[in-house]
Amino acid sequence: MTSVKPQTLDLSGRDRVPVPDDLARWIEAPKGAWIGGEPFFPKSENKFATINPATGEELTTFAEADKGAVDLAISTARRAFDDGSWSGQTFEHRAGVLKKLAELILAHRGPLAILETLDTGKPIRESYEGDILRSATNFEFFASQNEAAVERVFESQGNRHVARREPLGVVALVTPWNLPLYLATWKIAPALLMGNSIVLKPSELTPLTASYFAELTSEAGLPPGVFNVVHGFGENSAGEFLVSHAGINAVSFTGETSTGKAIMRSASPNLTRVSFELGGKGALVVFADADWERAADEAVRAGFRNQGEICLACPRVYVEAPIYESFKKRYLAGVEALRMGDPLDPQTSLGSLISVEHRSKVQSYAELAARDGKVLTGNLTLHAAKDGTGFFSPLVVEDLPASSRVNREEIFGPVVSLNRFEKEEDVIAQVNDTPYGLSSSIWTKNHSRAERVATKLRIGLVWINCWFVRDLRVPFGGQKKSGIGREGGSHSLDFFSEWKSVCFFGEGQN
Repeated sequence: MTSVKPQTLDLSGRDRVPVPDDLARWIEAPKGAWIGGEPFFPKSENKFATINPATGEELTTFAEADKGAVDLAISTARRAFDDGSWSGQTFEHRAGVLKKLAELILAHRGPLAILETLDTGKPIRESYEGDILRSATNFEFFASQNEAAVERVFESQGNRHVARREPLGVVALVTPWNLPLYLATWKIAPALLMGNSIVLKPSELTPLTASYFAELTSEAGLPPGVFNVVHGFGENSAGEFLVSHAGINAVSFTGETSTGKAIMRSASPNLTRVSFELGGKGALVVFADADWERAADEAVRAGFRNQGEICLACPRVYVEAPIYESFKKRYLAGVEALRMGDPLDPQTSLGSLISVEHRSKVQSYAELAARDGKVLTGNLTLHAAKDGTGFFSPLVVEDLPASSRVNREEIFGPVVSLNRFEKEEDVIAQVNDTPYGLSSSIWTKNHSRAERVATKLRIGLVWINCWFVRDLRVPFGGQKKSGIGREGGSHSLDFFSEWKSVCFFGEGQN
């Protein structure tokens, strides 16, 4: 159980949110893996630092899990699965523990939000009101699933057929740095509900909240060994050791497409099932008949929330010619009103990118955008103004050719292209002209057009007159290189379980 005092945050004032002394002490303490319900420090002395990207300062160090530590985490998870202390519990019992985890996240919402902001550079308001709240909601949602989702009964010709979901065993969860606890719990909750044991590898860039959460699992009533955490990198480190292990029954991964390919190669010799939510290159399309003022305001959020470091972002904006100039004026005013600054300041709306290295990648795309098109807002000379940090001012360009890499490749930063279009069929072709197919947003008052365009887009999720509106029951995932499989509701339960059918001859009703 963590020794940090639970607290809520008051973000109504203008003062910077302080880091409480007990949380500062927790951060500074050396961190290792979490195996068998307690901290574990691998024999290897390899360590890595987690950095506050808004200051460039080291927060703390983590012990890198070597192969022995990963093997131990998996064997510990397997023993916990086989002894039935979790996998053998009733659906109601497991749902009850999920509810307790949700309660604990909410009780520790303040410390978790501070940790997430320190580790990622995102504004504290987004961490507190968005990420951590959604993390609790993930557990609440899956805890609310009906037991009918686990067992179904069919009768025919006097026989009774029972279909039951059974847990897989030990599952590996590999999670990204942009929404660390939010996306980890999106996988942890259904995996636990189905009775599996877990080995989680969070991003090496943002390991703090996973470590903090691990300490809460024992208090919630999870048996030792059911939930384990290893820290490290991908190739020839904890990530590769984990996903290539024969003792893993499934791998769920969210992150960039190239890493997904590497995981698939590592998992394939064991025929390990995989689920991937990968990159995106979303587009926001505004037709002339739309409520374009609301669309312009939402386009600002869709392009720059979380510094554009969201796979569901819309870094491409397409506006029909008759309203283009009016839309552009309002949109640029909204972008220029964004306040970049200290992520712990409640008034900050644009924080730091995840790292100096990632800022350099975004910088290269920004320079390419400036060469290929016309810069509307953003000053390239300001992008590297704060050495050693990830701050990057928002950039909007227009007149980019459709073939520009800026319009086709995932940048994962605050760089947006504004594009004019004349015909419906042209904009559909442009939206589809990318290797990705995760999400897009269509704005029109014409329902028939909305249906028609949504049908023609090779995209997994299409919003009509909105953006980032979610129902956790619907399938979530992408087409093309944006992923394999779907998450959410019964789709997550399907991935983290096996169906078994049992026929009881002569026991059905005629």
